[in-house]
Amino acid sequence: MKSKETVAGLALENIQSLSAYKPGVQPDGSDWIKLNTNESPYPPSPLVFQAIQEATGEDLRLYPDPISGALRTAIGKLHGLDAENVIVGNGSDDVLNILVRAFSRSGRATTLINPSYSLYPVLCGIQDSNVIELQFDRSMEVPLDSVSKLDARILFLTSPNAPTGVAFGNETISQLAASFEGIVVVDEAYAEFAKESAVELLSEFPNIVITRTLSKSYALAGLRVGYALAERSIIDILDRVRDSYNVNRLTQAGALAAIKDQSYLQAIVGKLTRIRDFYLQEFEALDWFVYESQANFLFVEPVDRNGEKGPKVAKSLFEYLKENRILVRYFPGHALTESFLRISVGDEDQMLKLSETIEQWLKTG
Repeated sequence: MKSKETVAGLALENIQSLSAYKPGVQPDGSDWIKLNTNESPYPPSPLVFQAIQEATGEDLRLYPDPISGALRTAIGKLHGLDAENVIVGNGSDDVLNILVRAFSRSGRATTLINPSYSLYPVLCGIQDSNVIELQFDRSMEVPLDSVSKLDARILFLTSPNAPTGVAFGNETISQLAASFEGIVVVDEAYAEFAKESAVELLSEFPNIVITRTLSKSYALAGLRVGYALAERSIIDILDRVRDSYNVNRLTQAGALAAIKDQSYLQAIVGKLTRIRDFYLQEFEALDWFVYESQANFLFVEPVDRNGEKGPKVAKSLFEYLKENRILVRYFPGHALTESFLRISVGDEDQMLKLSETIEQWLKTG
């Protein structure tokens, strides 16, 4: 009889050596303040609940629309595009996975500029595709000269960047698209909180693909829905790769209702943006360095009561907040991020509790 180890050894070699993506902690209990996964602290539009209730009937025995047609049409209309320029996925992670599967493998490299979304290298590892990693320095300027010299099929650019919150202007993205021979994937997971979007560049650059999610600003993380915008021929390629029924019936109904309620979205985004900007100034008043965020989180470099900063200080505050039932994110794996914490923007009460706990740490930590 084969041992468990022998059976597991039948997996592909690249999968056996793969390190899985590690999402932020999802704690048990309701007494935690969760500022670690960039979820919305506010509920989705009331129209979402109504649409899901209406969709919860005997039709659940039937497969959903395989192409999410109504949702594609609504998303296209929102961005001034046709439905043929849109693909919908089970979260934007699904769309990112499809992109890697369609355009990258061993010998057809993918380019990352780190720090960025840590799922990208995992998707490349699953596909056994080569990864070329460039590095941001503290200025967070895109290394345009280095990118233009690369032989790769895909470049992932998270804008606004995760985890720093820094957004890259359309002039920079235009230069990337003009000089890079492959697909430029602009991951706009936080676009609704930013000042500028690359959507207007799609008509000029057929090698740009924009990915978005409804998890953050639309508060639909639990429904898992995202999408991509691109030239029709790229969407056609992605449609050949995706699962036939990759978005379920209830998700399609809820997402369609959320997309149509833009007034609710703008109200929530406005509220979170005001809270974000207020606390950015509060952290700066402590003489902490904070990147100018265009997302729904802040990336801060804590300074302790002795005027010290660095990885030990950041970890100390991270652990102190956790002891006090407040979760944020700490990224010790990169030289640029190891002295920082990423703090999702919560509601007024959550952020006040965070501020009070930081004051206690400054006195006692």
